Amino acid sequence: MVDTKGRYLQELINFYWENGENPEQSQMERLAHYAELIVEKNDIINLVSRKDIESVVENHIFISSYISKYIPEKCTRFIDIGTGGGFPGIPLAIMRPMMRGVLVDSVRKKLDSVTEFVHKLKLSNVKTECARAEDAAFIERNRNSFDLVVSRATVPLIILMRYALPLIKERAYLCAMKGGDLSDELRQAELKYASFIKKSTIFELHYRPSNIKNIKGKKLVLLELVK
Repeated sequence: MVDTKGRYLQELINFYWENGENPEQSQMERLAHYAELIVEKNDIINLVSRKDIESVVENHIFISSYISKYIPEKCTRFIDIGTGGGFPGIPLAIMRPMMRGVLVDSVRKKLDSVTEFVHKLKLSNVKTECARAEDAAFIERNRNSFDLVVSRATVPLIILMRYALPLIKERAYLCAMKGGDLSDELRQAELKYASFIKKSTIFELHYRPSNIKNIKGKKLVLLELVK
């Protein structure tokens, strides 16, 4: 029997060591368990691309956990909008256990899988909710609640900003994982929401050994917001 969890654990440890990081063993084990759960569930429901299964650690688990180093320490409560299979919310909750979070998705099958993962990983600092972040009822329940919005964003930043504003506290951060050239997308968001964006930064998510010069085009947009 192949020890997939052991393989995933070693991959994660290698990625972190290669990049000068040494997280707690318990965090690495939880991330490896999450990778195992994702691969198992992916045979039933498409949570990640089939062609990505062999690279699930690098392309999904590691990169979603690695962004925690860019998130300000002062953040205490986050929302993951459009969490899909739990990215980046579950890895973030594992790496930042003192933060509390809500993982939101409107696709019931995916959200049910994420709820199962949260239970199996024994993550007490997050809960799940099947909803659209822009729905009036969801906004009413969660208005002014979060100081961090995260998303592995498929929607443009200008849309993500519209979703985020009713949900954030007076001071907050928006953290979006994206790829490709973001200059036009960021400029449009900054034009429309200039009064709310105090600072914007794009981080190139390069890492050793397989993405040293960020040839994969992985980026993290971090917006500091004020209302």
